[in-house]
Amino acid sequence: MRFRAAMCAAVAVVSLGGCGAAKVRPGGDQPPATAPTALLTPEARQLVAERPYRLVVPPGYYGQPLPFVILLHGYSGSGQAMDDYLNMSSIAAARTFLLATPDGAFDQLGYRYWNATDACCAANAPVPSDDVAYLTAVIDDVSSRYNVDLKRVYIIGHSNGGFMAHRMACDRAARVAAVVSIAGAQWSYLPYCQPSEQVSVLQVHGTSDTLILYDGSPAYPGARTTVADWAVLNRCATDFSVAAVWDLDTQPGVETIRELAIGCPPGVGVELWSMIGVSHAPSFSAWGSNFLYNFLLVYPKP
Repeated sequence: MRFRAAMCAAVAVVSLGGCGAAKVRPGGDQPPATAPTALLTPEARQLVAERPYRLVVPPGYYGQPLPFVILLHGYSGSGQAMDDYLNMSSIAAARTFLLATPDGAFDQLGYRYWNATDACCAANAPVPSDDVAYLTAVIDDVSSRYNVDLKRVYIIGHSNGGFMAHRMACDRAARVAAVVSIAGAQWSYLPYCQPSEQVSVLQVHGTSDTLILYDGSPAYPGARTTVADWAVLNRCATDFSVAAVWDLDTQPGVETIRELAIGCPPGVGVELWSMIGVSHAPSFSAWGSNFLYNFLLVYPKP
């Protein structure tokens, strides 16, 4: 049975940068006065001025604290394309959360990238961007304009964006409650990841991925090693148990095996969703995309 939420078309889309906001609101008026939850430093203002981002404000926002999701595209992609892939704007409208869809910087080949780990994907950037600083600035910028629930700041990334989701969990654990990595991976050298506190992590990976291999390579760990590393970092046991079998894509039949790290501290989760026979870009159904957000909601900061 598929999830059939009523998707609202009246989503406020705001293009934000440090030079002022050009606001396009196809189906609503200006929102009422908000209660910003952060102040923006001059350095953060400069970063978002240099690389503006797109923000989706749901029609149900009236100044109350909302979860905030950052959506990260793969190498050569864009924030808009990533949103189109997961249909996350419609989910934000239906389920009432703020959504940012930023773009990576351009490399020498003219492709957008995130400077995530040594494996992915700044090889063609002479001066790699500091994307940890940039995404932190996006969090601060949105929090300075809207009432963000700072205990529910989340990241979903695909491929290079999945690598970047792991990087943010490593470097900005105090700012990010949980991340979803679709076909990404952790650092190959785990000591590079030193989270200041626990972060819940979901790794989603197709077993037939030929671009970012499910079993990993010398450059990056496989899906199982990635979640095993996070189990250690989050002080869970190293054993995983099968919790469910799901159909999350548009093809008939079940394909996803959900495994959970056991013995995690209260309020912390580490999960692996192995999509059997699925390639690098799973064709998520509406049900599947909603399940990604379901995982995040379970794990706010304490």
